[in-house]
Formats: sequence, structure tokens, C-alpha cells
Amino acid sequence: MSLLLVLSLTLISADACDLSVSLLNQDPYPAVPGDYVKIVFQIEGLDSPDCSDVTFNLLQDYPIRFDPGEESIKKFRKIDYVKDYESNLLIPYKVRIHEDALDGANPIEVNIQNKGDAPLSQIFNLEVDDTRANFEVHIKDYNYQTHELEIEVLNIAESDVEALTIEIPKQENIKVKGSNRIVVGDLDSNEYTSAEFEATLSEGQININIIYSDTINTRRTNTETITFDKSYFTERVDDKKPTSIWTYIFWGVAIIAAIIYFHNRRKSKKK
Repeated sequence: MSLLLVLSLTLISADACDLSVSLLNQDPYPAVPGDYVKIVFQIEGLDSPDCSDVTFNLLQDYPIRFDPGEESIKKFRKIDYVKDYESNLLIPYKVRIHEDALDGANPIEVNIQNKGDAPLSQIFNLEVDDTRANFEVHIKDYNYQTHELEIEVLNIAESDVEALTIEIPKQENIKVKGSNRIVVGDLDSNEYTSAEFEATLSEGQININIIYSDTINTRRTNTETITFDKSYFTERVDDKKPTSIWTYIFWGVAIIAAIIYFHNRRKSKKK
């Protein structure tokens, strides 16, 4: 009889510390595969006198992973959260989303344990959506006479982008004259745009930065590499070298000489 009474009291005591956990915030919402996300959990029910030291564990499992030095387990002593008269605890994490995380709700698991009690497990949904864009970039035109370079960009992602900017960073195979960054505006999915620069090119690889704002208003940068082959842009009618100044002088002198010749010939005939 006494043994049953002890067991009954133990169960009542364990149930008295009734903790509840909620996922309070996720930033950004939705999270992006390959990027970081900040998540904040809230623990309620700590004001019960039956609650003691608490251990909270965010399990490191798909779709999240921790950077070195980031702990998944957080421990809280009752004396610490009682002295500030806090009945709730906020527990922040900063984790990275797996590159292959699927769009939509991805379950994550937490364990919470009051000292002396069995751990309780709870599942939450972490919203993921790949808002990043992908681009195809190529040289549409280059004029050797004027050094005008036209870069064309195609948005091959399913999402639209805003405030798209094309930037040519300093590098060996291209020397830009004037501004190296041009804002071309919004670009819908499967649409293309272009930007013109003044530059001197050499054969080889050229890096182009594509800067844009995604659907959650995060500013992102894609670096694309294109290869410049001068054989596609030489020996064209529009790109013939400008006529030499000596050619103009030659023809000018020839015309003046012809005028003088015919003028003197007419005078000699009159005589």
C-alpha cells in the first residue's frame, strides 16, 4: 500500500510541471535552402513550483544543421529564470537550411526535460521556399570600333526578381570605362533584359555579378562566368577600323590639286 502511495505521489509531482513549447518566430519566413534562419522557441509554465532546472534540445536533423560552436542543447537553472520573475523562456537558434530542403513545411523536433522527469518530444514545422533566382548570361554584342559591350541576362528561375543590377567587377580580361554597374529594373521569370557598357575586352573568362531582390525582399548576388571569343565579333561590316586621317589628307590634297589643275587649264584656254 505504501509503495503504491509513493508511486502515485511521484506521478502527480511529475505532471505538476506542465511545460509547453511553441515556435514563436522564424526569420526569414520562409527560410531559403542553403541560407541561415533564426528561430525562436518559447517555453511556458515555468512558474509552477514543481518546475526545476530545464534542458532544451533542438535536434540536429534534416532540414537543419548547426555551425561549429553552435550548441543544440541549452540548459536553464531555475534560479536564473526565477530571479528575474520570468515565467516564460525565449530560446533562440541560428541554423543553416540544407541545400536540398524541399519547399513547404519541413518538420523539426525538440526535446524538453524538467530535471528528474522524462524528456518530452514535440514536432514543429519550419517553412522553406527557394526564392533564389538563376540566370543565363552571355555577350550579345561587342563593337571593336566603339567598344560598346552589350550583356544579356535571362531569368531561368520560376520566381520573379526586382531591382536587378548588372555589375562587372575589376578583372584581367575586361577594362570598363565609366560605370561598371547598371540597374536594369525588375525581371520576370523566363524574361530577359540587357545592359550596355563601354569596355575593352581580351579573350578568356569574364565574371559578371547579377544583384537582385528576391520575393522575400532579400538582396542577393549571383556571380556568373562567361567566355569571350573575339572570333565572333571581328571582321564584321559594322566593326571595320575607322579610316586613317592620312587617307582623308590624301584625298583632300588630291581634290585641291584637281581644282587648281582645272582652274589653270581654263585660264590658259581663255588666253
